[in-house]
Amino acid sequence: MDAALVLFSAGQDSATCLAWALERYARVETIGFFYGQRHAIELEQRETVRQRMTALDPDWAARLGPDIVVDISGYGALAESALTADRAIEMAESGLPTTFVPGRNLVFLTVAAAQAYRRGIDILVAGMCETDFSGYPDCRRDTIDAQEHALALGLERPMKIETPLMHLTKGATWGLAHDLGGAALVDLIVEHTHTCYEGDRTHRHAWGYGCATCPACDLRAKGWDSWTAGGPR
Repeated sequence: MDAALVLFSAGQDSATCLAWALERYARVETIGFFYGQRHAIELEQRETVRQRMTALDPDWAARLGPDIVVDISGYGALAESALTADRAIEMAESGLPTTFVPGRNLVFLTVAAAQAYRRGIDILVAGMCETDFSGYPDCRRDTIDAQEHALALGLERPMKIETPLMHLTKGATWGLAHDLGGAALVDLIVEHTHTCYEGDRTHRHAWGYGCATCPACDLRAKGWDSWTAGGPR
C-alpha cells in the first residue's frame, strides 16, 4: 500500500491526481496511453509536467518513479469518436457527446492494472469525475467500483482505484491543486498541462492554453472563474 500507479495524460485532472498521489505514497509511477488521438499535445507535455512537478518538492522528486506510454491505437480505431477522427464535437443521437470514446476508461484501467500487477503495485489513481463528467458513463463511481471488483477477481489480487476528483467540481479541482502545491502547482497546471480537444497551444488564457470553445476548454475556464472568484490565491 506504499505505491501507486497514476493514469497520467498531462491534463489538468491527471496532473492534480499526480500531485495528490505524491503527497500520499512513497513510490509513484505513471502510465499514459496513445489511442489514436487527433493530436498528441498531451503526450508531448507529459515529461515536462513530470519534471516540473518534481522541482516543486524534494519529497515529490524522491517518490516519482518510472513512466510508461502504451500504444493502444488499435482500440482507438475501433472506438472512433470526435477525439480520434475528424468529426464535429456535438451531442449524438445516443444522448452522449461525440467525444465519448466507448469504454475508454475501462480499457485504460485494465491496461494500467496489468502494469501495476507487474510492478507490484495495488493502487491505481485516476482523474474520473462524475460531477463534471461531460456525460461519460465510464466516469461514474459506480462504473469504477464495478471495474475495481472485476480487476480484483481477474487478477486474484486486490486492486484499489482511487479517484480523488470524483465528487469535485472543476473549480474545486483548482482549489485542490492549490491545497497540494500552492500557487506554484497552480501555475504549473496553467502553463504546462493541456486539456483542449482541438490541441490548441497558441492561445493563452488565464486558465491555460486552448481554443476556448470546445467543451474541455469551456469546463476548465468555468472552473477557473469559479475558483478565482471565491477560492484561495
